[in-house]
Amino acid sequence: MKNFIIIVTSVIIMSLIIGTVYFQKSINGKHPPLSHKIVEENGQSSPGKLEQPQSDPLQSINNETISYSLQNNELNITLNKGKDWVRVPLETDQLFDGEYNGNKQQLIDGSYILNENRLAFLYSEGPNWDSKKIVVTYSINQGKTWEHTVVTDSFPPIRFRKVDFLNNHFGYVIISGDRTMSQEFSTVFLTNDGGKSWTETNHSGNTRLISDGGFIDESLGFLSFGTINPEEPDLYLTKDGGQSWESAVFRIPDEYQHIFVSAEIPFKEGDHLAVLVNQGPNGDYDGGKVKGKFTSEDNGKTWDFAEEVKPNEAE
Repeated sequence: MKNFIIIVTSVIIMSLIIGTVYFQKSINGKHPPLSHKIVEENGQSSPGKLEQPQSDPLQSINNETISYSLQNNELNITLNKGKDWVRVPLETDQLFDGEYNGNKQQLIDGSYILNENRLAFLYSEGPNWDSKKIVVTYSINQGKTWEHTVVTDSFPPIRFRKVDFLNNHFGYVIISGDRTMSQEFSTVFLTNDGGKSWTETNHSGNTRLISDGGFIDESLGFLSFGTINPEEPDLYLTKDGGQSWESAVFRIPDEYQHIFVSAEIPFKEGDHLAVLVNQGPNGDYDGGKVKGKFTSEDNGKTWDFAEEVKPNEAE
């Protein structure tokens, strides 16, 4: 019995000695833990340097010189096709907040401006679902510094949103919300100090769903309504910077009745205005992509048909 105890004790002591030697070799780098991948700056294995996880390189959403990326839950801007990037100081979830969220893979059309003179993003924020701030975050020095300005302190869940500037001083925001079936509230805000402050215009009085809007200059602006089964253009105009609005008149030839039904935003063409009127979401005339071009000689009050415009001509 005594000999058995001596043998067992000897085995335990030898096991402890072997374990201690192996542990010392491990901490000296000869046997690194399998869970640690160790690399040297030149790519060779080296003790004591743990490989850091690398983020995927940022990729532009398109091939434009000025573009953006939504990777890594961040909004980053490039002004030189992805060579350099600038982080925009806002949460990406804010960009898709509201009743309409887009696909969250790209920024919502109309909600941003990307050019050398101005970078701007329109969004809503706040914990109260029924009433949120509408904010514009913008930079006029290519992202070196950013400004956050409140367009309005309280607005229902936002659906349509659009921001644009005609020059360094004058810009507009068009938003809609509080939709019930095919009706909603829409309004326009203007700035004359480059976006530092915003003033709401008078309402158009139209409660149909807004499809688009925009200004030609600081006085002349348009709002186009009707997104669900439109039967004719429903375009409103202001000639006094939003103090008053009136409905425009379209003289549509009989053969195009109920075909060209949704007005886009008018534009200057020589000494008159022109506008493209598309077929709406259900159009099927000649493939559904042909648009009607109308012109106006009285700053948008009345419109006369000019010609059909094929898809490649309208781009």
